[in-house]
Amino acid sequence: QGGQQWWTVRPASARECSAIDPQWGSPCGILCLDAGINGRHQSCESLNARSLSFRRRTAITPSWTGTAQADMHVDDGIIIAPSILASNFSRLADEVSAIDRAGADWIHLDVMDGHFVPNLTFGPPVIKALRHVTDRTFDAHLMVSNPDALLDSYAKAGAEIITVHAEACPHLDRTLSRIRELGCRAGVSLNPHSPADVLANVLDRLDLILVMTVNPGFGGQSFIGEMVEKIATIRQMTAGRDIVIEVDGGITAETAPLVAAAGARALVAGSAVFKGDGEAAYRANIDAIRTAAAAAR
Repeated sequence: QGGQQWWTVRPASARECSAIDPQWGSPCGILCLDAGINGRHQSCESLNARSLSFRRRTAITPSWTGTAQADMHVDDGIIIAPSILASNFSRLADEVSAIDRAGADWIHLDVMDGHFVPNLTFGPPVIKALRHVTDRTFDAHLMVSNPDALLDSYAKAGAEIITVHAEACPHLDRTLSRIRELGCRAGVSLNPHSPADVLANVLDRLDLILVMTVNPGFGGQSFIGEMVEKIATIRQMTAGRDIVIEVDGGITAETAPLVAAAGARALVAGSAVFKGDGEAAYRANIDAIRTAAAAAR
């Protein structure tokens, strides 16, 4: 979409740009088919996404609808996106690696600013540090008051899906367009009180709709059952469009069938995935959620 090329496999000619990113002091790392002189983007200093022929740095990037990729379970149509907000932050890289091996499809990154929501989590430096730990899709959920000022930083840090809140974006069409210009998938999240029809005029700009099934800000909250009807409404609104419906909040093996039957395809789960200790427990938790959701579709 937007004239960009989305690779399902890494082209043999693609190389990582070796130019030093002035903001982070480390190599740019963006995969490029036309790296230019000395393996660097010709416009790397500005990282102007409009002029570069690149796809962000993951070696294997799933196409949106999927064909036979390792990290998109196309047989059951379910995407499991563990939220690292529920992980052990003292060993965050190990936790991300463990859920990768345990079968996570995406890595969900809950970014909170302490203003839009009453909690403060992490930002671009942490995401950039984790980018080299896994090839899974980075799904960044920006629960912030000023997303427009931050989009470039999160794209450069390695986010491949950037989701903003409709409630925080006075110029939502412009915001979504900018996300796509940066080479990322564009998503919008709706808080429980927000009706589905606020998205009616931006559907052409959307790749993902995230329905909050709890009030955002903290993990471990109880699922709000009334949101199932909203998911079903959004499914009808997006019929025939290549838009993924994602849900976040209180997702367990018990609630997964409810949202999957209503039309959700991507399920964010935090506490329900990270309970237990280590890869074996995480795999069992992911499999339980996936099996329950797939059976309801």
